[in-house]
Amino acid sequence: MPSDNGKREIGVSSSIQRRDLMRVGAGATLATLAQGVVSQAQAQSNTAPGLAGATGTFDDGTVRQIAKRLASAPYKAPDQSLPKAIDNLNFDQFRNITYREERALWHGDSLAFDVEFFPRGFLYRPRIDIFEVKDGQSEAVPYSPDLFSYGDPALEVQEDVGFAGLRLRTAINTPGVMEEFCVFLGASYFRAVAKGQNYGLSARGFADGTGDPKGEEFALFRAFWLEKPQPNVKSVVIHALMDSPSVAGAFSFTIRPGDTTVFDVQSTFFPRTAIQQSGIAPLTGMFYFDTNDHNHVDDWRPAAHDSEALQMWTGAGQQLFRPLRNPLDLQFSAFRDVSPRGFGLMQRRRSFHDFEDLALNYEKRPSLWIEPIGDWGEGWVDLVEIPTPNEVNDNIVSFWRPKTPLAAGKEYSFTYRMYWGWDNPFPTSLARIAGTRVGSVVDDKNARFFAIDFSGAPFENLPQDAHLHLVPQASAGTIRNVVVEPNPNIKGWRTTFEFVPGDEKLAELRAVLATDTAPISEEWLYRWTP
Repeated sequence: MPSDNGKREIGVSSSIQRRDLMRVGAGATLATLAQGVVSQAQAQSNTAPGLAGATGTFDDGTVRQIAKRLASAPYKAPDQSLPKAIDNLNFDQFRNITYREERALWHGDSLAFDVEFFPRGFLYRPRIDIFEVKDGQSEAVPYSPDLFSYGDPALEVQEDVGFAGLRLRTAINTPGVMEEFCVFLGASYFRAVAKGQNYGLSARGFADGTGDPKGEEFALFRAFWLEKPQPNVKSVVIHALMDSPSVAGAFSFTIRPGDTTVFDVQSTFFPRTAIQQSGIAPLTGMFYFDTNDHNHVDDWRPAAHDSEALQMWTGAGQQLFRPLRNPLDLQFSAFRDVSPRGFGLMQRRRSFHDFEDLALNYEKRPSLWIEPIGDWGEGWVDLVEIPTPNEVNDNIVSFWRPKTPLAAGKEYSFTYRMYWGWDNPFPTSLARIAGTRVGSVVDDKNARFFAIDFSGAPFENLPQDAHLHLVPQASAGTIRNVVVEPNPNIKGWRTTFEFVPGDEKLAELRAVLATDTAPISEEWLYRWTP
């Protein structure tokens, strides 16, 4: 997408920020924030073994067989060596190496998609193999320095240094105008947008040891196979090979951009070692502050975040909404479930005035909903909230953690659908949480004031004499002075209460809005810490 200065930008819309590029490859950032050690998958520099079977006949099982074969041998990281001229690129140097639009894969073929590639350097050192699949045959996409324009001619090296990742483009906003909508770059990170959106949160292929004091291991997408679509087909299929010291994996992404951009994901994992803390369908984003968590931040804006809450639909039919926080100390939350229906990091606030940021446009950042396909059994939706002093760092992680650890030498498959869009793709008959506000209580420094707004369908035909009440709970401390009243500004209702923690340092709060006979809202969850 062209920027104001006429240069093509990297992995973002028209106003790339340094923080956005850093966060595309945010594996090292998360590892550092979680006491960590950057994973061997990004730190080793041994030459990776050849990918036998990567070219030639290709079918739906090809990448799975390569991953299984990789897992049967000791891990070797991909090549990270670079010529001296590009061995120490800074942010500006890397940003100024831009792909030539006319050299995009499938450019000029009258297809709905084309593909551009990222150069290696800066944070993105591993060489990533990329292949094109046509008519059941796979062949390598050749690298050439002529594919790129260089801000500094000294950076144009003639060696075959290969690629670091890829971006997909389609006419997502304007007919006939190709714009990027999806990026695979850095570790196993990828992200996408729907029509009219800017980049925000990211997803990963796999999480292993997130928040562990010993350090998190970051797997790497080390090869991609791009299936050339047929004319007039509005979806594209990408296969990916994932590898790390602990696990190899195979992915198939069927990607359909639009008003909601949908990924159908088939993933298969082959652990080399037993994995106790595996994370399936991990999501990663940033939460700096909002109206529920502003007391430690001195900022002129009302909010700054990619996502405002973790939403969950349980196998038992509960609809849960957990506002995010930027805590003073690392926080882990685990929500047990059986056969989950879905979970995601959601951005419900969609007005410019919710954020007042002309440059970053948080109101245009996607929500991401994960819909498991098939029965995922018993486990937990995990949420990790990492303290951050600014909005540069990704500090929120959520994923599904199976109850049974992944055993070495076994094979595990998970299928799911990802919805990058403006909201949860599935309508609900329940009232929804429209906002959470937290502040001090006059004349009681030990108490906190909570205001929760509810809006939605249940209020449209509510009788004038309806009696609504809030059903609050606290795992510690006490709740007092509960008030429920109409909020005509949102055509909904507002509930308020005071929470007195006493000497407690942590409390789990829950609340649901109900009539005299039944709950009518999704369930609000909140972890209070000082």
